[in-house]
Amino acid sequence: MAKTRNTPKGPSQRQLSVGEKVRHALTESFQRGEIRGDPLLERAVVSVTEVRMSPDLKLATAYVTVLGQEVMQPFVDALNRHAKFLRGRLTPALRQMKYMPEIRFREDDSFDNFARIDALLRSPEVARDLDGEGTEEDR
Repeated sequence: MAKTRNTPKGPSQRQLSVGEKVRHALTESFQRGEIRGDPLLERAVVSVTEVRMSPDLKLATAYVTVLGQEVMQPFVDALNRHAKFLRGRLTPALRQMKYMPEIRFREDDSFDNFARIDALLRSPEVARDLDGEGTEEDR
């Protein structure tokens, strides 16, 4: 009998490779300032932290953060409005692909998660447990 695995599969090597190529192409496009006519994006420094590809490589979800901004949603909405334009600008960098992926932009909240975990690790309760100063009743 064949063994079946119940563990979820992660992204394939191809998905990771193409995602990284899309991320580099988007980053270069933002560095060149190719989006003109949108005052919100013209003054923004957009950083693409990760691009996740769908299994068929037809959909790219780009996680972005805008440096120096607390509220990201207006920037994400503006990027999604310009997604078709950016898709066209990626064509030279991704010309070896059979299909040019559709791009969706999402807010990257991983930095918020890192900050929350860091704050938890620095809390007095965790420090006490790590130092071994807690009593047996606390454990």
